[in-house]
Amino acid sequence: MIRWIRQQLGFDPPHQSDTRTVYIANKFPQHGHYIPQRFADNRIISSKYTIWNFIPKNLFEQFRRIANFYFLIIFLVQLMIDTPTSPITSGLPLFFVITVTAIKQGYEDWLRHKADNEVNGAPVFVVRSGSLVQTRSKNIRVGDIVRVAKDETFPADLVLLSSDRAEGTCHITTASLDGETNLKTHYAAPETAVSQSVSRLESLQAVVECQQPEADLYRFVGRITVTQHGEEIVRPLGPENLLLRGARLKNTKEIFGVAVYTGMESKMALNYKCKSQKRSAVEKSMNTFLIIYLGILLFEAILSTILKYAWQAENKWDEPFYNQKTDQERNSSQILKFISDFLAFLVLYNFIIPISLYVTVEMQKFLGSFFIGWDLDLYHEESDQKAQVNTSDLNEELGQVEYVFTDKTGTLTENEMQFRECSINGIKYQEINGKLVPEGMTEDSPDGSVPCLNREEELFLKAVSLCHTVQISYDQTDGPGDPFSHANGFSPQMEYYASSPDEKALVEATKRMGVTFIGSHGENMEIKTFGKAEKYKLLHVLEFDANRRRMSVILRKPSGEKVLFTKGAESAILPYTTSGEIDKTRVHVDEFALKGLRTLVVACRHFSADEYQEVDRRLHEARTALQQREERLVEVFNYIEKDLELLGATGVEDKLQDKVQETIEALRLAGIKVWVLTGDKHETAVSVSLSCGHFHRTMNILELVQQKSDNECAEQLRRLARRIKEDHVIQHGLVVDGASLSLALREHEKLFMEVCKNCSAVLCCRMAPLQKAKVVRLLKTSPEKPITLAIGDGANDVSMIQEAHVGIGIMGKEGRQAVRNSDYAIARFKFLAKLLLVHGHFYYIRIATLVQYFFYKNVCFITPQFLYQFFCLFSQQTLYDSVYLTLYNICFTSLPILVYSLFEQLVHPHVLQSKPALYRDISKNSMLSFKTFLYWTFLGFCHAFVFFFGSYILMGEDTTLMGNGQMFGNWTFGTLVFTVMVITVTLKLALETHFWTWMNHFVTWGSIAFYFIFSLFYGGIIWPFLHTQDMYFVFVQLLSSGSAWFAIIIIVITCLFPDVIKKVFYRHLQPTSTQKSQFIEAYQGIGCVDSMCCFSEGQNACSRLGRLVERMMGRCDPARATRSWSDSDTFFSNDRSILTLSPMEVSHC
Repeated sequence: MIRWIRQQLGFDPPHQSDTRTVYIANKFPQHGHYIPQRFADNRIISSKYTIWNFIPKNLFEQFRRIANFYFLIIFLVQLMIDTPTSPITSGLPLFFVITVTAIKQGYEDWLRHKADNEVNGAPVFVVRSGSLVQTRSKNIRVGDIVRVAKDETFPADLVLLSSDRAEGTCHITTASLDGETNLKTHYAAPETAVSQSVSRLESLQAVVECQQPEADLYRFVGRITVTQHGEEIVRPLGPENLLLRGARLKNTKEIFGVAVYTGMESKMALNYKCKSQKRSAVEKSMNTFLIIYLGILLFEAILSTILKYAWQAENKWDEPFYNQKTDQERNSSQILKFISDFLAFLVLYNFIIPISLYVTVEMQKFLGSFFIGWDLDLYHEESDQKAQVNTSDLNEELGQVEYVFTDKTGTLTENEMQFRECSINGIKYQEINGKLVPEGMTEDSPDGSVPCLNREEELFLKAVSLCHTVQISYDQTDGPGDPFSHANGFSPQMEYYASSPDEKALVEATKRMGVTFIGSHGENMEIKTFGKAEKYKLLHVLEFDANRRRMSVILRKPSGEKVLFTKGAESAILPYTTSGEIDKTRVHVDEFALKGLRTLVVACRHFSADEYQEVDRRLHEARTALQQREERLVEVFNYIEKDLELLGATGVEDKLQDKVQETIEALRLAGIKVWVLTGDKHETAVSVSLSCGHFHRTMNILELVQQKSDNECAEQLRRLARRIKEDHVIQHGLVVDGASLSLALREHEKLFMEVCKNCSAVLCCRMAPLQKAKVVRLLKTSPEKPITLAIGDGANDVSMIQEAHVGIGIMGKEGRQAVRNSDYAIARFKFLAKLLLVHGHFYYIRIATLVQYFFYKNVCFITPQFLYQFFCLFSQQTLYDSVYLTLYNICFTSLPILVYSLFEQLVHPHVLQSKPALYRDISKNSMLSFKTFLYWTFLGFCHAFVFFFGSYILMGEDTTLMGNGQMFGNWTFGTLVFTVMVITVTLKLALETHFWTWMNHFVTWGSIAFYFIFSLFYGGIIWPFLHTQDMYFVFVQLLSSGSAWFAIIIIVITCLFPDVIKKVFYRHLQPTSTQKSQFIEAYQGIGCVDSMCCFSEGQNACSRLGRLVERMMGRCDPARATRSWSDSDTFFSNDRSILTLSPMEVSHC
């Protein structure tokens, strides 16, 4: 227990060394001073709370919010001193908000506990005491030998010991980890591969030494020492020997593996990334407004306290004859009395801070996020994928995006590769009907004849068909069958699986051309060249990495000769070539790139016996090293991959996704700048940018590429800046490469940003993943603080997605890492237009109005309380009954604004899509600007003054308005003010509502009706549990007075009529683009068809129910519409209808 506490405090870390030693089957040494290492158990814990810490931990997190903490202080003040209102008035709303949030978070955590228990309780088989024992997954310990059967997932990170195959290999899929669906081959050490039975595993004497746990899925450094006949044999262990928890066993009957990382130390658990909390601009504005209102509250409380003492300076008011002070009161400290009065006023006015704002915003975001998933326009039928929301905290941020950073491959393109051209020995070739034909020639060999290939062509095709990590799956093979059994009769069920679409396309292309990869069996690879089988022994694989940008294989030919085949980017191969048609191939590679093709260069190297022996020795030393293994391997790889003979290059086409050009154009019209960040080479990236509309043919393309030094980079940037100023071209495009970008960001960040901001489109090529994130951070932290969005589909886009304000993952073919780390996920790039232009627009206007309205209605609520103090000598007498104080925000005014914030639409979704410029109306947080905030606050104060003084003027002078001659009292006056206020703030929201559904009608008129019904019951019955009932029969008497009804109607009209007049004048004199589109929508009669499929009961802007109000506001008058919006208006000249209705909408229309 003490050790655990020390570990939690960081004094006693569980892993003291850089490596861990795992004794297989937990056979610890019996001699010496062996101290066993402590390892984590195999439980997975994704939950946040336990039954013991839920209440304190949840309360601590909730009271970190300024509004909750503030109300807690107010509640404690009410308990400690004599305050004008009951502690219940603050305690009950606080309890309600805390309880609702705790229930929501508790339920979510209970679901996590449930999922954890299901995983931890899964049955597994472990070798113990010479037999196979079934136990639960959570009971697996480091060192246990675990058996996993076909199609089961691995319960821990295991080092493969043996499989049912003699060579000790198995196939797995890591789709649940990184989304890659291809089969990966993993290997056992030859010394353990023979231990295929429980008895032989029990007698195995072996120790695994490996690094301590780390999150990188693709990195594992270790070695296994097997003791056989008193001799120790050491074998290296790498990622190809490690079976990761969460991966699934395929095409293999069973395997045995030893657990090296368990539970929360497994690589899958270490990748449970706690994403940094992203906060939207609306939330930041909300906190600013809260601080301002806190200032207003303190000002009112201090002013009231000062005025109270100023008023009581006269003896007749300080100690009137009917309220004599006690001796204790006379002798008490004036400072303490002042503080007590200040706190009492603070309590009296505290409801100006809207406690229920947070919980309403949370509910709005949570419920509103379902609309994205339900939108059929964001559903991709081919892949059966719908849009998903990973965090609902950023919904409104979708309506504020100013910069979009997008990946190219798999995001703008399909990531479906088709072989198009190749260059062999300086000659360009095309594929025509499955045959390799030199450029400019036509296919002249008769069908069915065997084409004749020269030595260079045949060697090139063999290199392409052997230099890869492709796996083959045979549908009818259910066991360990020999893939070579298909060599003499090619099976149509054979399917290639590759981690890269490029590799798959190339291997399929060579198969069509007559050089077919049949499969690999152990260390052997077999190909068929025009029906003739050839076996090659695979000696070594030099894996691909992002820094080298190439991969290689070392093979032994049937003749016994050792050869290296390598392929990679031209910048990673050509500098290391010493023979072949280098210059011609470089020209051909550039030509392929200009056509938008993805290029790979292929080369080879032949080894003599001595050369290979040296290569083999160096590789073995590097691979068995426990320290700095990666650095040593890179050094050895560079030693091997030199003096290459250039064979040729390939050109593979990656098709553009559907409607990419229209989507980019729509984003540009919406005022959003699009930057493309890609790892592709310069020419390929520019070609794709031109074809997808990111660059226009008429655009002036500026280049910052191949800069070698800081000075050279700075001079080029200055030239570009001058050229932008001097050229009278409307639009400029900028191309930057990764190396030049590094120089620009090092010393000349400000100059680089100036150039970028003056360009309509920016293309960054040859980008490393971290460089993508740096570019996003550069824009994000610039003085203008623009809202950024990053979209990508691969693991290399994760850093960029996490860095941007909003991260969007594409459910593509490069895995699911981008989707898992994103805030939103969509199936295609084209869906981005609707996500921003429609959903983003709706979410922003809804929550912006929700925040402003909350502050407005609370100003209306508490200002009459402040004004009332001037009429009661600042005696802290409350104007409203404590029940009304408690229920105002919880019941009487909460539902209309919640429903409004879920369903409001200023204009029809199709209009928003076809007129992208409407997005500009809400940009830069315009609806939550300080000017708008001041307007709503001022409106709240004005309405509050009208409520109070209107009631005072109409009722205050004549207090005998009852039919029976009874007088109105202060509770009746307060109830009148409260009644007028509830009706007015509810109708004010009704005036702001453009899109009426049956639910809006129900909650709007239902809230007013509920207030009247509740008040009648509350005041009409003597409740035994209330010790005082000041409101008894007050409401009934109020409603029985015709004068009171007259006052209510007059005051409500006085408050709202100026609002209506203002709206009418502003819509005609200074209409926004959105308001103009509302005129057109009403004039053209767009129905209430909505592609979101969730408002079928809704009414359009000119529905019968709202026609009277709409005509009064001038929205449905064709004559007025034409006056406010004409074809000559500039709004139309830049717009064009881009995105069409979905088939479902067309059918409705």
